[in-house]
Amino acid sequence: MTRYHGRMDPRTTRFAPSPSGLLHLGNARTALFSLLAALPDGQFLLRIEDSDRARVSPAFEEALRADLRWLGFAPYMDEAAALRQSQRAAIYDDYLRRLQAQAVVYPCFCTEAELGAERAQLRAQGLPPRYLGRCAGIDARIAQERIAQGETPVWRFRVPAGQEITFHDVVRGPQHVATALLGDFVVRRAQGDAMFFFANALDDALSGVTLVLRGEDHLANTPRQILILRALGLAVPDYGHLPLVLSEAGTPLSKRDGAFSLASLRDEGFLPLAVVNYLARLGAVVGSDRLLPLTELARLFDCRRIGHAPARYDREQLLHWQRLAMAETPLAEWIPLVAHRVPAADRLRFVTATRPNALFPGDYRRWADILYGAPESPDAAARTALAAVGPGFFRAASAHLDAGGAAGDLPAVLKEAGYGGKGLFHALRAALTGRVTGPELKDVLTLMPRALTVQRLARIRDEGC
Repeated sequence: MTRYHGRMDPRTTRFAPSPSGLLHLGNARTALFSLLAALPDGQFLLRIEDSDRARVSPAFEEALRADLRWLGFAPYMDEAAALRQSQRAAIYDDYLRRLQAQAVVYPCFCTEAELGAERAQLRAQGLPPRYLGRCAGIDARIAQERIAQGETPVWRFRVPAGQEITFHDVVRGPQHVATALLGDFVVRRAQGDAMFFFANALDDALSGVTLVLRGEDHLANTPRQILILRALGLAVPDYGHLPLVLSEAGTPLSKRDGAFSLASLRDEGFLPLAVVNYLARLGAVVGSDRLLPLTELARLFDCRRIGHAPARYDREQLLHWQRLAMAETPLAEWIPLVAHRVPAADRLRFVTATRPNALFPGDYRRWADILYGAPESPDAAARTALAAVGPGFFRAASAHLDAGGAAGDLPAVLKEAGYGGKGLFHALRAALTGRVTGPELKDVLTLMPRALTVQRLARIRDEGC
């Protein structure tokens, strides 16, 4: 069960993305916190908010579903049962008619020019812009006549005067909003579409959602949604508003910035367990510094331990969890990655030797290509190391191998020839791998096929670096 300001109740939560771009780390954290708040005994729902047909895309929807599956959400969500906002217009119209029958909503015929002038007047007086109710008193019969004559009003919710909306934000604590600050707000556009927060509130209530975790940019919608649900006699969920996730430069993450998308992290080679453990601690206190599965993260998750300040993306922290996830992955899982290069008899020994140098899965393939395939061109540090020892170093190494000596004896042979210290090991590694860092030199010398070792040392001897 999930902790919630002193109670221990199973929760129904949801993640309701708009498929208008790739999921970034901020979106993914919202989804993760919503799942953790539902586990182990609650329910986590996926809902697709796709009513803005001009911006959404089936490709983005499939991408976000793939991202959630990649993170490990599949066992906890029923993708086939996901609601689609674009298919629920009749439901929104039905509930609007219920509000119309109560005279809780009214048609507004104000033009954009009139509304703009009203907002400017309020700002000039130092007041927040809000609708002042110009159309609230229009006689219902006159309003119907105007609609019959072809005018297309928006529909506004009649906010009760002189009241205060109070609710407990599970992240931020008690919230109080005076209705005088809201103004009568639009619930349906002139084109007939339900406003986002009207449809969103209905979908939550009708789906049985009991806890909504979402970004702090939705905080202003919450008092309006509470008024709508109360007017309809529907259950009001608990709400929690999460602070933003910022880039390393301090700017809000955006779907337009693919650098922070889950897809980009997956393509780079980050493991889902690393990303989940990083996100669980992004602006929140988990109470453990161990790499944990989703179920254990859920046991420790507590909305009260989510910070109020914006959280900043820290790549070094993400890499920390990546290192732990790579280290805890069984070695046998990496063997298929190197089967294209490494002989079967060497594979387990190879992944064991290269594990300390594998930050991403692709590093195993890269080192397999280096030790068993075509050589990499020496990088700058390797060229420096090769130049430092001079051609005599490689003549001595090649002479030892040409005489049938073992590759593993090369360090001792070269030391006897007068070479020593870091320079010896850096130069030998650089000649064989093109790098001065990597797996232990003894492992390179025993894993690399003898013919390749002879060939690479001879090439440096004959051609230089």
